[in-house]
Amino acid sequence: MSAISYITEEGLAKLKAELDHLVTIERPSISRQIAEARDKGDLSENAEYDAAKEAQGLLELKISKLEAIVASSRIIDESRLNNSKVQLMTRVKIRNKSNKALHEYLIVSESEANLKEGKLSIGTPIAKALLGKKKGESVDVTVPSGKMTFEIIEISI
Repeated sequence: MSAISYITEEGLAKLKAELDHLVTIERPSISRQIAEARDKGDLSENAEYDAAKEAQGLLELKISKLEAIVASSRIIDESRLNNSKVQLMTRVKIRNKSNKALHEYLIVSESEANLKEGKLSIGTPIAKALLGKKKGESVDVTVPSGKMTFEIIEISI
């Protein structure tokens, strides 16, 4: 059984749409490719058939992983969140104490993470260090490049 993953309604809708696309569009497409390759004769020397079967295996793995994520996801009731401390689904503005750079992140589940959109996975070292902290607190974060210190400037929902 997969661990429960807390997710937004929007995030769950995206996952379901991706799953639907894989099942209704990609799966039949790969089945057609396999059938076409099979029609070309000897399967023992048919590279097209081997490639299509491998693609099918990878697709089925991706589908099963997405199904597990969707099945174990729980939608977060954003109305019950507060902004007194950093938690899942809070937006946090932090300042790097060494170079004074400001960063703003929305703390989200693993499946919704997208750094380009400012969505930081709850599993990252920075998010783990920030969890439970309040505005004005400083946190030390151990990252692959060493140790960094951040100050929490603002917490919002």
